[in-house]
Amino acid sequence: MCKKKICVVTGSRAEYGLLYWLMKLIKDDDELELQVAVTGMHLSPEFGLTYQQILRDGFTIDAKIEMQMSSDTPVGITKSLGLGVIGFADALERLQPDLLVVLGDRYEIFAAVQAALIAKIPVGHIAGGDTTEGAIDEAIRHSITKMAHLHFVTNTTAYKRVRQMGENPEYIFNVGSPGLDQIQRLTLLDRLQLEAELGYTFREKNILVTFHPVTLDNQSPEEQFNELLHALDFFGENLGVVFTKTNSDTYGRVINYMIDAYTERHPNTKAYTSLGQLKYLSLMAQVDAVVGNSSSGLYEAPSFRKPTVNIGDRQKGRLQASSVINCEPIQSAIIASIKEAFSRDCEGTINPYGDGHSSERILKILKNIPSFRGLLKKHFFEVKE
Repeated sequence: MCKKKICVVTGSRAEYGLLYWLMKLIKDDDELELQVAVTGMHLSPEFGLTYQQILRDGFTIDAKIEMQMSSDTPVGITKSLGLGVIGFADALERLQPDLLVVLGDRYEIFAAVQAALIAKIPVGHIAGGDTTEGAIDEAIRHSITKMAHLHFVTNTTAYKRVRQMGENPEYIFNVGSPGLDQIQRLTLLDRLQLEAELGYTFREKNILVTFHPVTLDNQSPEEQFNELLHALDFFGENLGVVFTKTNSDTYGRVINYMIDAYTERHPNTKAYTSLGQLKYLSLMAQVDAVVGNSSSGLYEAPSFRKPTVNIGDRQKGRLQASSVINCEPIQSAIIASIKEAFSRDCEGTINPYGDGHSSERILKILKNIPSFRGLLKKHFFEVKE
């Protein structure tokens, strides 16, 4: 029997962490053949050459698509997107997958899906239907939904949105977030192990900070992040702060420079370009709060029953657990929200993004589709009043 070729695309450390268990299940399955296409930050020395972790995890990389330009201005990002479309056109022509599997809403993924659309390669999209009103990711995510053929959404609200966009309900599947699969399966590091691995000493209170540029706000990313840094100053050196740096988003380098300058002046802080899923999730389990505007504060943190201080509009519109505290990107509001986080009891938190078995559900669905090619011609399914 000829195996179905499933090509999984990954362009960032965070996305790879979400895809890991699905990739492993496909790789180990007798009926499927895994292809791995790596692009974006994975191939950049600035972001840690994280493709090497994919190799260490036992995967074969079938294609490397270079698209990362040195500029993170809107012009630079747009040119990177164009390079990505060209690179994926060549890679997909060579690999000839039966299905392309992508996750999320980054521009690297947008490039891959555009190339697949023209090449008549069906697309399976994970985490469509969410809303994030503060970033261009919102439009990219919905665009990918309209170019995709199988939709693996993370919650019931997202299911309704994808259905509202005219997609075939037969091919919309609420599988939960694959990010929770890692939490179920990994053996996390304890505090002593983390201190040894990271060279970081835990304080009485500790927070994990991830802050990405908000691409649609009038206030600049630099101004917003400065408000956060001033808020951290309020708590002094008794507060331990671990920063994870930004992705290759528009003006992301500005924030990374600010992180480096801040950690040089503050011995109670540490910054890391890439922690990997094990150390990142282990830290999340140990800190007292998650602070910033990363989706991980909404997806993964509730599973650890940890409070999240969600700053600004980057994640506005996403489904939220009771552990999430929203605030404006203003120093006084951030200080008040961190104080509230330290006193909030999150023991009763229920994560609305599933139970940690998303990858198994996706695998089963992929195996039950008789012909991916049969998905190519799409019909617009009206939502009946």
